[in-house]
Amino acid sequence: MHKTVQNLITIENEIKSSLSEKNLDKLPKIIAVSKTFSIENILPLIDHGHLDFGENKVQEAIEKWTDIKKNKPSLNLHMLGKLQTNKVKSAVKLFDYIHSLDNKKLAKKISIEQAKLNKKIKIFIQVNIGNEDQKSGINEDNLIEFYSYCKEIHLDIIGLMCLPPVNLNPSQYFNKMNLLNKSIELNHLSMGMSSDYLVAAKNFATYLRIGTNIFGIRS
Repeated sequence: MHKTVQNLITIENEIKSSLSEKNLDKLPKIIAVSKTFSIENILPLIDHGHLDFGENKVQEAIEKWTDIKKNKPSLNLHMLGKLQTNKVKSAVKLFDYIHSLDNKKLAKKISIEQAKLNKKIKIFIQVNIGNEDQKSGINEDNLIEFYSYCKEIHLDIIGLMCLPPVNLNPSQYFNKMNLLNKSIELNHLSMGMSSDYLVAAKNFATYLRIGTNIFGIRS
């Protein structure tokens, strides 16, 4: 068995055992964050039947995934990195999910491009949950207004996404995200990475973005 598949199974078992005490019947989906890794590292996971993969850069994703997605239409490709408006046309064509919607200009551009392609992308609004100057995301005070705008322009917003502050206990931030999500009646939460996915899972994350613990350290 390939190491990446072994790693994925270990993570899945950890999550199952961690959530069994909470009686959560639905396990979060794991997005295997494959940015910078070659397709040779990814294929064993695809062969194993894993469906959700994440990339941070549109150009890299186009080069890696265009052919594979034609051959395996059941795969879900998630855009996780900051999306520039000039890359939206290509992103909408290739990706199934966008996790990093963080401003109205980007929202409008996605709306225009998906209408041209007659395609509905599933989208997460990125929330700057720690109010950090260096991070993208909608401030929680502006969330309801921004969410209403997205609905007006016919975006399929399925949930919220966050990157909690580094070196602080993420639990309080994940808990706050769960409450925000419930307040606008969304079903999905994209939060938790290699360092904190168990904490995120316990706080009702439905998508975990895990790279290093599956693929190893990036060179």
